[in-house]
Amino acid sequence: MIPEFAIMGHPNEGKSSVLSTLAEDDSVRISPHPGETVHCRSFPVTIDGQEIITFTDTPGFQNPGRMLAELQSYKETNLDKLHHFYRQFQSERDLQHDCELIQPLLRGAGIIYVADGSRPVRNVDLAEMEILRLTGKPRMAILNCKDEAQENIEQWKTEFRKHFNSSRIFNAHRATYQERIRLLEALQAIEQDWQKPLGYVVATFKKDWHNRNLRTIEIVCEMLGECLRHSLENSVARDNALQPAKDKLFQRYKKDIKKIEQKHHQRMKKLYKHNIFNYQLPPQSILHQDLFAEETWEFLGLKKSQLAIAGGAGGAALAAGIDLAAGGAALGLFTTLGGALGAFGAVYGSRNIASKIKVGIDPITTRLRIGPNTNAQFPHILLDRALIYYSHIINWAHGRRDYDTAETPKPSPGYLRGLPTSSLKKISSYFRHLQKNSDNLDKYEEEFKDILLNILNSISSAEDYENNPDH
Repeated sequence: MIPEFAIMGHPNEGKSSVLSTLAEDDSVRISPHPGETVHCRSFPVTIDGQEIITFTDTPGFQNPGRMLAELQSYKETNLDKLHHFYRQFQSERDLQHDCELIQPLLRGAGIIYVADGSRPVRNVDLAEMEILRLTGKPRMAILNCKDEAQENIEQWKTEFRKHFNSSRIFNAHRATYQERIRLLEALQAIEQDWQKPLGYVVATFKKDWHNRNLRTIEIVCEMLGECLRHSLENSVARDNALQPAKDKLFQRYKKDIKKIEQKHHQRMKKLYKHNIFNYQLPPQSILHQDLFAEETWEFLGLKKSQLAIAGGAGGAALAAGIDLAAGGAALGLFTTLGGALGAFGAVYGSRNIASKIKVGIDPITTRLRIGPNTNAQFPHILLDRALIYYSHIINWAHGRRDYDTAETPKPSPGYLRGLPTSSLKKISSYFRHLQKNSDNLDKYEEEFKDILLNILNSISSAEDYENNPDH
């Protein structure tokens, strides 16, 4: 048995938003204009190639008063009333939408009734709820309201108790992963015969989420490896000015690192089923800031004291090398730029830094080389940005559509600063062995993955997403 739930309610009450969020499907059409949904459309949720639950979008009630009067006039009970109503009025134009919306119920679907809790209960709402009560189908009511709209909630709850097996407050635009799971768990209680199949649905959702987190960790590790091992080199004619060549090579390096980061962030977004989602981060978001900007480095990563305790590189800044190749022999090897911890871009971009780079020169060419980057802070910045991006995509509800007008979040420091020293030491050890590509990397990588999984679980189980970093 594959459970099916029909999402029902008055037009423009948020039915499609609720469905989109529950099904993690941002292809659901959501319109501010009432009456846009005129036909039932099913959205099966498939995990590992197996359909586990179906949510069906329905047209809104059009004539609940007349529909209720007809149902109350029938001698049949429960579902038979619906069959009678459908047979009698399926060809009548005024009741066409009302006949359409009950079709999922005729084939055995349960009910999720959605109401806008920002307004008072009306007579038309009472008629709709009584219609659904008369069906005798397993049914839950959802109050889809804004956080600040509280004055009508008790009135709605009172009516829900009379007409439904269960009810919940559920903001389809703000619902986190944990809130979706809790709603699915609550559905188990509305009908004993549905407990086992819905229990399987919940367990499958949780397992799938765990597997997605594991895949996210693999993506993060791949991103870190690519960024930390990336290097560039270029030959410069002896007569050419050296500083412009350095600047140009560094700009290429920055561009490459940004592309690597963006590529893996997009993989994460797709993993959590955001196919249409294209929200542009607001200027105040730290993820909108340049990866190499000084503000980014001051805001994210570890404090100097933490980095020192974790076994970081102390005062080391950008590691850059300038190689001179002549006759196949590398005459210039590696030069480390000194200085305090700070922004990668700010350190390298300073004109004063040029005097600290030793350049090998032969009669023909000078060979410039930048990277791999061995700055101890650099991978911490990359990791913190990935964690913030993760928190953003998993908590952007699929039913939310205000990509361009969403409120601007207040930036907050990243996740790494709050970790215990023991975890920071293990993370830093992994970074050092990753930078060196050491033979015993696997041991440190497993420790790193365990810590990262705990962080991801903590982010996805956060009760109050509004207080999480950079949402």
